[in-house]
Amino acid sequence: MKTYKNLLILTLVSFLFSSCETKYKFNLIVDKKTAFKKTITAILKEKNNNPIDSIQFFVNGKHIKNNKNTASINTSKIGLGKHLISALVFYPGKTKKVNTSFEVFANKAPKTYNCKIVNTFPHDTKAYTQGLEFYNGYLYETTGRRGESSLRKVELKTGKILQQVALESKYFGEGMTIFNNKIYWLTWENKKGFIYNIKTFKQEGEFAYHKSKEGWGLTHNNSELIKTDGSNKIWFLDPTTLYEKRSIQVYTNKYPLDKLNEMEYINNKIYVNKWQQKAILIVHPETGVVESVINLKNIEAEIKKTQTLKDQDEVLNGIAYDKENNRLFVTGKHWSKIFEIELIKN
Repeated sequence: MKTYKNLLILTLVSFLFSSCETKYKFNLIVDKKTAFKKTITAILKEKNNNPIDSIQFFVNGKHIKNNKNTASINTSKIGLGKHLISALVFYPGKTKKVNTSFEVFANKAPKTYNCKIVNTFPHDTKAYTQGLEFYNGYLYETTGRRGESSLRKVELKTGKILQQVALESKYFGEGMTIFNNKIYWLTWENKKGFIYNIKTFKQEGEFAYHKSKEGWGLTHNNSELIKTDGSNKIWFLDPTTLYEKRSIQVYTNKYPLDKLNEMEYINNKIYVNKWQQKAILIVHPETGVVESVINLKNIEAEIKKTQTLKDQDEVLNGIAYDKENNRLFVTGKHWSKIFEIELIKN
């Protein structure tokens, strides 16, 4: 009986002690949506005004300066996209980490362009175009689908295939680019790309994907390879290790743009197809801001005059640029023509 009384007293004391313990409730406040180049403020509040020893703030895991319970965030330094902000709170005898997020959009709407057809050239209707590049007077093209994927050198005026090599049937070929006289060719879901000799088309190496999810489009800026993976991210690869060094997130002033596909680097901008869309985006390579959108509805309408396309499959895909003669080419999967186009600003 005495033991039972002692246990009861101990339980009551423990209950009284816990009921008297100070309760903390934290709230991390920040604008959920903001514009690029704007500075926003994060505030850590404690609902019951209990004492706090100190606070540390972090954005995407990196420590930022704060003034007591507030921290200023310059969006110019962190870029577009979704970002995690954390507050590590130190209070009597304890610590607690509070998380929330915010999203940075472009600070202005993109310019818009239409286009006119300058010239047309024949294109192989068996080519499920994934990558396209103009190099030393010829088109280089990669095609997709398992068992049908190929790398080819093509004569622009005639559409004649001058050189071709097939990919193993287990791979689905994707985008390509020519960098330092070598051809870099992506596969879709195999987390692997291949390197070819530009003269012989013999495979000379391969490389793995690390941070990027899949292989979609590929280009370069003369110092880095640039890769899309089907998301709204564009990745920049070290030319020696082919490891993804960094990425940008692609946004307009209203929304992110995913399913980024075939690309071309033209006059210090990234031109990129968005899969299943009749448009090309012109993206700033440092910020990810969509600066312009090229409307290509008239191009698809033109090809449909002579060809029936499978909806959502035989879509616009393929951008090539002849720098010497300032010519821009576009085509699509299984299209019978390649179009040379000229942009018209709205």
